Amino acid sequence: MRKLSIAIIALLLASSALSAQDVLRIITWKGYTPPELVKKFEKETGIKLKITYSNNEEMIAKLRATRGGGFDLAQPSQDRISFVQKKFPIYQPIDYSKVNTKQIVPSMLEAVKKNSGVDGKGYAVPFCYGTTGLIVNKKLAPDAKDWSDLWNPKYAGKISYRLKRPLLIGAAFGMGENPFALYGDKKAYEALMDKVTKKLIDSKKLVKNYWTSADTQKANMTSGDVAVESGWDGIGWQLHKANPDIDFVAPKSGALGWIDTYAIPRKSKNVEGAYKFINFMLKPENAAYFTNKEGYGTASLGAEKFLKKEIKDNFSRSFSKADLDNIKWHPAVPAGFETIESRDLEKIKAAK
Repeated sequence: MRKLSIAIIALLLASSALSAQDVLRIITWKGYTPPELVKKFEKETGIKLKITYSNNEEMIAKLRATRGGGFDLAQPSQDRISFVQKKFPIYQPIDYSKVNTKQIVPSMLEAVKKNSGVDGKGYAVPFCYGTTGLIVNKKLAPDAKDWSDLWNPKYAGKISYRLKRPLLIGAAFGMGENPFALYGDKKAYEALMDKVTKKLIDSKKLVKNYWTSADTQKANMTSGDVAVESGWDGIGWQLHKANPDIDFVAPKSGALGWIDTYAIPRKSKNVEGAYKFINFMLKPENAAYFTNKEGYGTASLGAEKFLKKEIKDNFSRSFSKADLDNIKWHPAVPAGFETIESRDLEKIKAAK
């Protein structure tokens, strides 16, 4: 009887160990795990996906509460990793030898390694991206190509932008500066933001309005009231579909980019499964399926061969290879810097 009990316990322990490897618990954004790809992955690997939808703030809170437990794979934005990891070690370093890096856009991989890095180790793999740049009516503003056109007298009364921190960052690049290079020097950053603020206040008379949402962003261009505005790539492409004169333009000094990533929580129970899923989702044909469905850019190298013509045309019109390599990926914002930016944005808003 005792031998039988021991055998049953051993069997139960083996089953428990096996079940951990048969399930992959993912915390991610809505739309990032299309049902068709979930079925395909489960069929190919035998691993069952358990998906929780979330956002950056919730991911951080849940992983902090469990000290990196509860999930096997997470999808935070690249600028939300290193500062959290330094204070609350909730992720484990990525073993890039287990990632098929040949199927990832090199500039994005390097950016994510750097921006998610802590003590010389990278903590993330890029998955998808989006950008902020210019939306231009090329019939009204055929030469608008950079952030500096947001204060170009040639377009007086037909300029719009959103009074948020990407405006200050983009304007700094348009002035020939690199604000991200000053993230280690608060005084120098504050001085640069003062210069940017002065530039935007001095040119405020050229601005038609400040847009506040996707709807107002679209209304500006469809009405013809605005010829050049800051804007999101997806909105520019939607407008282009309705009016070919309007399109998203990657500024020559660099579009601003966000990247959502894959990161492995510190207490992941299925690390090997996590790497399998990362490599699966970044396979060109799978990554292209995601982009065709959701419209976001993909970090997968070679996915363009599988994109729908409309999607492929959007990217090829707006981004040459040089433009793609020149995207300024948002790093983590140092403590106190957003206070500086908020103060300067209020100054611009209040200026007469």
